[in-house]
Amino acid sequence: MCGIAGYVAPRGERADPEILARMVAALRHRGPDAVGYHVDGRAALGVARLRVIDLETGDQPMACEDGTFTVVLNGEIYDFAARRAELEARGHRFRSRSDTEVVAHAWEEEGAAAIEGLNGMFGLAIWDRRREELFLARDRMGEKPLCYTMAGNTLVFASELRALLAHPAVSARLDVQSLARYLAFDYVPDPHTILQGVHKLPPGHILFARDGGTELRRYWDIPYRPDARVDEPALLEEIAHRFDRSVALRLVSDVPVGCFVSGGIDSTVVTGTAARQRNGIRTFSVGYDDSRHDERPWARIVARHFGTQHEELVVTADDAAGVLARLGRLLDEPLADMSFVPLHLLSCAARRTVTVALTGDGGDELFAGYPTMAAEWWQRGARSLPANVLRLLRGGARLLPRAAAPLSEFIAATAYHPDACNQALIGGIPPARAASLLSRDVRARLGLFDWYGDVAAVLASCSADDATARLIYRYCKLYLAGQNLVNSDRASMATGLELRAPFLDHTFVEFLGRIPSALKLSGFGGLKRLLKRALADRLPPEILRRGKKGFDVPFGDWFRGPLSGFLRDVLAPDRLRRSALFDVAAVGRLVDAHLRGERDHRRPLWSLLAFELWRLEYLGDGAA
Repeated sequence: MCGIAGYVAPRGERADPEILARMVAALRHRGPDAVGYHVDGRAALGVARLRVIDLETGDQPMACEDGTFTVVLNGEIYDFAARRAELEARGHRFRSRSDTEVVAHAWEEEGAAAIEGLNGMFGLAIWDRRREELFLARDRMGEKPLCYTMAGNTLVFASELRALLAHPAVSARLDVQSLARYLAFDYVPDPHTILQGVHKLPPGHILFARDGGTELRRYWDIPYRPDARVDEPALLEEIAHRFDRSVALRLVSDVPVGCFVSGGIDSTVVTGTAARQRNGIRTFSVGYDDSRHDERPWARIVARHFGTQHEELVVTADDAAGVLARLGRLLDEPLADMSFVPLHLLSCAARRTVTVALTGDGGDELFAGYPTMAAEWWQRGARSLPANVLRLLRGGARLLPRAAAPLSEFIAATAYHPDACNQALIGGIPPARAASLLSRDVRARLGLFDWYGDVAAVLASCSADDATARLIYRYCKLYLAGQNLVNSDRASMATGLELRAPFLDHTFVEFLGRIPSALKLSGFGGLKRLLKRALADRLPPEILRRGKKGFDVPFGDWFRGPLSGFLRDVLAPDRLRRSALFDVAAVGRLVDAHLRGERDHRRPLWSLLAFELWRLEYLGDGAA
């Protein structure tokens, strides 16, 4: 696991090693163990390495035998041992035991097709010195980040924005459309970033850069090829078998491995499977003194059931304040996920004893575990009502008391495009409300911008006609890749901890694509039924009976109490006026209503807070 960075200068120029060193230095939190550089004419590739596989001879960059291809890799290739054996049988000779060198030789053997044969999570770059071409590739589900920009005729790439900005040709200019996307989604969906002219390489894509131009190509997509002739008992057995293999691959490591456990279904089946395969597995959970938000009792049940070495972390408002003081830099790009704070603190605690931790990321998306997914069926029904009835319902929803906020949001969301209305239930600030928080100038600059246009853009690539399959596809492409995996990556890699997600093994995802949707989603009572049945033998009875519980954080109370001064300071009217991005009065009303206890505005307040802390760090305190 690492951070990578580099650039290709225009023809006739030579790369500057000092610029590369500055870019790599910006990523040392991701790779505290070693740095490496490769400067070859106009190309510069660098890496800050976290040693996980091949601790002695695995430092990067890595090249094939004749040095034609040089690779820098952020991530892990889980089946590298099998791939290495295949390549050795074809005559390739290796100088290390690392997965990165396997990529170099595979590329030499197969070219771009080599990426399709990799099982792993990765953002990688390959320089072809003969053709003077650069290749960038990102893993299929989007576990590892990779961004790039064309600065004049210079292609610059990095694992994080901060490393791009260490190149003198790259400037930090806010993209106001991406500000709107951030408010609507809680994150900036790929291929966009919060900065003008900077792009994320989408999951499952490869970028070819040559002669000052680029070509973007998709090499994989989430499949949906349902087999109607399903033998359900055999299907359940196959799910368990494939999941066992996925966990086994992710336990391969030359450093200690543990598991994050919350007491939910997904992290429990990961922990239970890992504990079967390795004795003495360590587990880590986080909680709060407030029992309404504390999941530690459920995590203890899991730890006792599987006999793990269990550690707990209690997060207080003071702990959160310490993270908030550094939040803008930790995030690298605005992200409105309150769980970032406890996840980062848990990562810091776990890093004292392990370097790798397994998580349950992806289970809810792939097995339809979110209540908002079941709500999609009701939304489709509501939209079939006569227009005048819907108008009456929406008008009445605005009059509902605070306790009925979920119902009010559900009804209000029916006003959006059919493919987008569910987004308002997942997260983000509904567009009309978000627009009211922006300054008049920003609203004018946005014009007729489609706040939920990225939903339609994502679904345009979905080959499935089935409503549930399209729902899962959308959640994976947007909510999982854009928010949850980004949250996990930034929170953990800020302290040099590698997280691995067994649910996201691409062969497992492909297998799930052959399962009919009716077995995955059957109303609120059937959430994740298929997963529970397939892996029931590794779920304690108490966890199996437990309903879906989100990873809640008591920021609503903290904003009214010990963090109220911090909130008011960051969202102070004078500071907001200097940026000229937000309507000062509208934000003030939001803050006041929350602090007086009139409404629970913790989610939009967190969104504004996270953005402002990022802006102050990356753009400064002046006008954006």
